[in-house]
Amino acid sequence: MTKAEIIAEISSKTGIEKMDVQETVEAFFKVVKTSMVGGENVYVRGFGSFVVKKRAKKTARNISKNTAIIIPEHFVPSFKPAKTFVEKVKTGNKTKASK
Repeated sequence: MTKAEIIAEISSKTGIEKMDVQETVEAFFKVVKTSMVGGENVYVRGFGSFVVKKRAKKTARNISKNTAIIIPEHFVPSFKPAKTFVEKVKTGNKTKASK
């Protein structure tokens, strides 16, 4: 499902204009992104958590040149689904997922 399909579905279920739904969805994503860039986690009860994870400094190898590369510590975005969300997906209809 694409973002456009999500916007269309929300619009049809709520009766709100597609442009208003699009602005709301874009605003949600912008808030999540700016919060995570600032190092703040976002928790949506019943859905999941958008968290910032710290990756430690490590040494990697470039096998084509046979050299060591040091990758500094850095932060990556991550999503952890809520337990209720995971359970619903586990017990849901899998006929569409096998495409």
